[in-house]
Amino acid sequence: MKRKRFFKFLIIGVALLVLILVVRSFTTKGGQFGDKVAVVEIIGAISKSDKSIEQIHRFRDDQTVKAIVVRIDSPGGSVGAVQEIHTELAKLEKPVVASMGNTAASGGYYIACAADQIVANRGSITGSIGVILRFMKLEGLYEKVGLEDQVVKSGEFKDTGSPGRGLTDAERALLQDTIDDVHSQFVDAVFEGRKAHLAREEIAALADGRIFSGQQALDYKLLDVLGNLPDAIELAGTLSGISGKPKVIRDKRKVPLIERLLGNTSQQNLGRLLSGPGISFRYEFDLGD
Repeated sequence: MKRKRFFKFLIIGVALLVLILVVRSFTTKGGQFGDKVAVVEIIGAISKSDKSIEQIHRFRDDQTVKAIVVRIDSPGGSVGAVQEIHTELAKLEKPVVASMGNTAASGGYYIACAADQIVANRGSITGSIGVILRFMKLEGLYEKVGLEDQVVKSGEFKDTGSPGRGLTDAERALLQDTIDDVHSQFVDAVFEGRKAHLAREEIAALADGRIFSGQQALDYKLLDVLGNLPDAIELAGTLSGISGKPKVIRDKRKVPLIERLLGNTSQQNLGRLLSGPGISFRYEFDLGD
């Protein structure tokens, strides 16, 4: 009898312990009960959008997530990837707050414009509203080492940007037309996000590639308030109607080994070198080494 009672209490005790551990796991770090603010991090040069969109969709579908903070520390990146992330953020029916870290320039600022409110530090580097296209010209080197680039092509412009020769006037005009169109798309995106504060003409006047500090961007009405990540989280909680200090969840980002060794900018430059010749339009601010 005593033995049965012992096992009964043991089972109850184990069940209570499991229940406590489950509740505890949902009241710390990732996965709390109750209303939450989710943080999506966009770090480094943007070349792909799939992981960011996956996070956005997961937090979109989580009914306990009432608002999303997009933490941006990026010089921008590929036009397509930047536009895809911006589009998915703009679709959200939950409040979105953008929080700028060290840098949220060019494509980083493009993404921020999908938010309901943009928050930056006084010294954050932002702006750089523009498009850049760069490729190597190796014609002189080829001549020195006795290399010749031979091309068979289906049309006049198929090898535009070849490192083996310079651009023709027609190619340069073609690329400039495309650059101007993609730049106009950038201005449109900024206007859509900031039209309560700025006319399109005012944005176009600022969209010459120049950078701004957070303080300057605030003065130009390119963002809404100065503050850090905790300030942005608090603002997101307020916009979503969460009372008190918001509970926060985020995905832990695994930093690739090459990024640990080289840093974001050096990794980005190495990627350009290894990718070889080609044309890539980018919403990007070049930080240098």
